[in-house]
Amino acid sequence: MRIRRVLLLAACCTCCTALSAQVATDANTRYQTAEGRKAVAAGLGSLGRDATERPQELVDAMALKPGMTVADIGTGVGYMLPYLSRAVGPSGRVLAEDIFDDFLSAAKQRAADQKLGNVAFIKGTETDPHLADGSVDLILALDSYHHYDYPEKMLAAFARALRDGGRLVVVEYYKRPNAMPGGDAVKHIRLDEPDLVREIESHGFRKVSEHEHIKGSQYMVVFERKA
Repeated sequence: MRIRRVLLLAACCTCCTALSAQVATDANTRYQTAEGRKAVAAGLGSLGRDATERPQELVDAMALKPGMTVADIGTGVGYMLPYLSRAVGPSGRVLAEDIFDDFLSAAKQRAADQKLGNVAFIKGTETDPHLADGSVDLILALDSYHHYDYPEKMLAAFARALRDGGRLVVVEYYKRPNAMPGGDAVKHIRLDEPDLVREIESHGFRKVSEHEHIKGSQYMVVFERKA
């Protein structure tokens, strides 16, 4: 009987650990099938996205310089690649990371169409973006943090990948009604702004700056790795 209780307790602990680790179930539902990702891709690459997300303002706020290496985590169809590529120039590098082959294929096509010669592509996983240690000046997580099923592992990988003085830039939607198109933010976004900052700071980072990017919709937080 005692052995049985121990086995049951171990099974319960394993189950609870798995559930607590995979924290983005609702946000990732549409990404589980090729058809769902195709529908997502249509929105990610829409012509109207520039007006709603103001990508050049994001790049300007990141203060990228020629020669830098920047990683675009969850690049999707490569929406930000032209802006990042121009900002770091021919002597810089853009690392476009995603976990889905179909998204990476679309991003590669976008880079080829726009002749972005300084972009490389990386197939990551749910727990590791596969960035080389000490290789990146800036990591951009644009609308991707709420999709991380294992945020603590991703943050540890980010910390390893950043060079001394490197920065992590997180751009996210508020967890509030009407923050996202379709009104899905309350159930789709895991953490609102203060809790997101606390979570990231508890995993090896320190907040450097914070500002609202799109009024009532998105904010940008810049972090640096703790010494």
